Amino acid sequence: METKSVLNSLRDPLLSNESSSQAPNQITKFHLLSQFITRLARRIANIFFSIGSFLRRIFSFNFSNRDEKYSISLTPLQEERLQKLRHRLEIPFDTSSIEHQDALKQLWKLAYPNREIPALKSDKWKEMGWQGSDPSTDFRGGGFISLENLIYFAKTYPDSFQRLLHKKDGERSKWEYPFAAAGINISFMLAQMLDFQSGKPRTEVGIRFLDLLGEDEMAFDRLYCVVFQILDSEWLAKKATYMEFNEVMKATRVQLEQELRRNGISSVRDMNAYKMLK
Repeated sequence: METKSVLNSLRDPLLSNESSSQAPNQITKFHLLSQFITRLARRIANIFFSIGSFLRRIFSFNFSNRDEKYSISLTPLQEERLQKLRHRLEIPFDTSSIEHQDALKQLWKLAYPNREIPALKSDKWKEMGWQGSDPSTDFRGGGFISLENLIYFAKTYPDSFQRLLHKKDGERSKWEYPFAAAGINISFMLAQMLDFQSGKPRTEVGIRFLDLLGEDEMAFDRLYCVVFQILDSEWLAKKATYMEFNEVMKATRVQLEQELRRNGISSVRDMNAYKMLK
């Protein structure tokens, strides 16, 4: 009986007989209301479209002005030095090149002046912080310039180079960052941050660097040494371990960008971190 009553209720009209007699009028009213809502929605959509077009014109104008702000004309000296630097960045490390092999041996001699130079494939290279017995495999991200940067650091600021290589400053972690591999990461990060992939830098820090390059042909290499010092200071401040290396690199980049944006910086030597180099 209960089941039958449920089925019967489903057969009954959803509207009562009284409501059914008024259905045509209600449908007509609903249709008119639906048309009104549709027209209103279209008008609102047109209004928003017009506002959107107006805003796009405003913002495109602002962005174009910002691009003009960061689009500068290089002096002949800046242009020449930037082209030389871009050329250096394009040179990969070539294991078959005698010049590149000799540069690697030179780095070892600068790092360990009283030790014999090992074979180009030897586990002894790991002591310097290469990730394997063949240092050439680590250069894929940084190219030959990353080796030149390490050599420049060792020759120009030997005390700082030795301190960082042998982890002499502060309380060190049990799992330290690999020195040489970190150096390659710094070269790569600098090239990326300074916007060298563009025809000429358009970012604020990239353009600020061009001023430094105009004052000093070796500004990139000198800045590299400053960044290495910042990296080690950040490492110690955070009491970091090997697994936190990427976080330390990010913090290093943030600090470097802040330094480059600081007023009164006309050369790398004006940077606060430069004072730590010896």
